[in-house]
Order: sequence, then structure tokens, then C-alpha cells
Amino acid sequence: MKRFLNFTLPDFVRLLARRRIFYLPVDAFDSITGRRPEGVPPRGKILVSYSEYLNEGKKYLTYFQELADLQPDYSVLEAGCGTGRIALPLIRFLNKNGIYNGLDEAESDINWCKKNISAKHPNFRFQYTGLKNKPVDFSSKADAEHFIFPYEDEKFDFVFITSAFTLLKPTEVENYINEIGRVMKMGAKCLISLYIVNCVSEDLMIKKPTQMHFPFNKGFYRLRSIEAGKQLIAYDEEWILEKLQNAGLKMASIQFGSWCGRKHFFDYQDLIICSKM
Repeated sequence: MKRFLNFTLPDFVRLLARRRIFYLPVDAFDSITGRRPEGVPPRGKILVSYSEYLNEGKKYLTYFQELADLQPDYSVLEAGCGTGRIALPLIRFLNKNGIYNGLDEAESDINWCKKNISAKHPNFRFQYTGLKNKPVDFSSKADAEHFIFPYEDEKFDFVFITSAFTLLKPTEVENYINEIGRVMKMGAKCLISLYIVNCVSEDLMIKKPTQMHFPFNKGFYRLRSIEAGKQLIAYDEEWILEKLQNAGLKMASIQFGSWCGRKHFFDYQDLIICSKM
């Protein structure tokens, strides 16, 4: 059976299973002693320390305030909310008029958020997308290519999506950008984290490639690997900006990251901040 699973299960699934088994005693102890912070999932689910989990969420809240002028009474959408890492600090930031909506393709993560966040904070709502939860696979049908966000037009004051574009195919990215633009109010802002290829990052990848390297050039995007299930994507800057413009979104700023070896950077991934005009 073990040999069968090793051949049939993707690498990331086997790795995830091993990590959850590894953390099982720690999670049991933390649950009994009450060491796990409120609203934070078990270590076997988040795969990082509690402090790392909480600090990552706090970091993004700071970005939202400084780069997108997030306000306590805003209606907020997160596409790809996971286990609520960024939702947690927003609980203390948004007031009674503020609303948070989270979407994700991992049903277990959505169930966790509903049970541990929505149950205590009804203005925080989480919804399962029903999309297939797997890494990029160019041989499969693009499920997210035709996905419609389950919200009416011009509903949100702020929309953000972190890292998801590093896993989505071009047709899926284009659809998500269009959907983000559709559900944003006029004047609303959005923040997107991703890997952007431009003359600077391309030059660095050629001369001093880092661990996060995208050697497979496909025109307006690059792949880190051509092996199915291990494909991370970096997108051409001009292509991304064109798709944003087509969706009615104007780029306000780009904060470049350190992933390609930049000496001066804002965070690890690149951040695009846009407004709907």
C-alpha cells in the first residue's frame, strides 16, 4: 500500500501528510494545555509556528493600511483565504460596519474558518468555491477560467489576493482579474501578490539565479518547472498591467520583492496595488 501511494499521490500531498503526522503530538499537547492562540489552526495544518502565522497576517494588515488606505468600515474580499491567516488581524481592525468575505478552494479550510471565526464574528463570512484544489497542471481543464465570484457587481471597497497568481494559469489569472474588477466599487482598491518578470528580474535570473528561478520561457509567462504538480508561474509585467487595464483597474504602484535577488525590495513577492477607475 505504501509503495502504491508513493506512486499515485502527488509530491505535495505526501509531504503534507508527513508533516501533519509529525506535528500530531505537538498539536495534541497544545490543544490540552491551551497553548494554541485563539483562531489559529493546529501546527499540522499551518506548517509554521504560531508566531509566524500571526505575524504574516499582521504584516499584510499593515500593507493594506499603508498601500491601499484600508478603513475599518470597508467591505473586504479575500480570494484564496486559506485558514484565515489574514482574516484574524482584520477581526480587530474592522468595526461593526465592516464586512469580510473569504473564498477558497480547500473545503477543509473553509470549514475551519466557519467554525472558528464566523461562529464568533458573523460579519466574517467564508465560502467554498468548489474548484479543484491542486497545483498548476497545464494538462488539465482550467476550472478557474470560468469561475464567477459569488457576489454582485461593485460590492467591495477592497479586494486582495496573495500568492494565488503564482499557481494559476494565464486564462485563470485573466478571469480572476476580470472578476476582481467586476466586484470592486468605483474608486475601490486591490492588492495582488505575485512574481513579476521585467527587465530587472529577468537580468537577475540570468546572471545570478536564486532558488526562486523561472528558467522556462513561455512568452508572457515563465515556469519554475515543467514537471506537472511543481509548476510555479511568474508573469510578464506588461501582460499583467494590460489585463488589469482591460478590467478597468489602474495600477497605483508596484512594490518589487526580493525573490529574484534584488538588493532593494519591499517583501519577498511583488505587490501590485490598483484602483478601479
